[in-house]
Amino acid sequence: MTTPRRALVVIDVQQVYFDGPLEIQYPPHTESLARVTQAIDAADAGGIPVAAVQHTMGEDAPLFNPTQPDYQLHPEIARRRGDGWKHVVKQNSSIYAGTDVADWLRGHDVDTVTLVGYMTNNCVLASAVEAEYLGFATEVLADATGAINLANDAGAADAETVHTTLMTLLNSNWAAVASTEDWVRALEARQPLPKGDLGSSAVDGARRAARATAV
Repeated sequence: MTTPRRALVVIDVQQVYFDGPLEIQYPPHTESLARVTQAIDAADAGGIPVAAVQHTMGEDAPLFNPTQPDYQLHPEIARRRGDGWKHVVKQNSSIYAGTDVADWLRGHDVDTVTLVGYMTNNCVLASAVEAEYLGFATEVLADATGAINLANDAGAADAETVHTTLMTLLNSNWAAVASTEDWVRALEARQPLPKGDLGSSAVDGARRAARATAV
């Protein structure tokens, strides 16, 4: 197997996601934050590049306003941020859109981007999808990301359903999805994470549906 050339991207672990309408619900942020910091510590120990991303909607916005406290990185992230980290401010869902992240990754000879942070149902999803076009392999740490409850004119889904569904979707094509513990072991062993594919996911999905119907 080819050894992955990894970078860790910490997406929007900002105070806005720890209280209020965008508070992360699943996995609970008390759990996912601990996994994010575990991944950061492992990346620093392993000497792989780290980028911290913050989302902004401008100084007149009610959320993601850089003049307000909820824009700031969570203290557990801020205190770990080293001089060698890449700092990125974005205005779009994807970490790549309108930023120099792709150029920074290529400058570090990175071919595999590990995503942690928030939210599963927005920036993690958008970043994993755009990475395919840009030529980067993506890893998503399921327990170091998180989703919120959603409801609109199209329907409603609780955060656990949103998160679990999107992890399944990502692992079927766009990303290798794993726990932080499994990723740390793969990082230390300099090995890629196992990844699903659309064909086998479709076959397994059809089998599960047939068994459910038979019961």
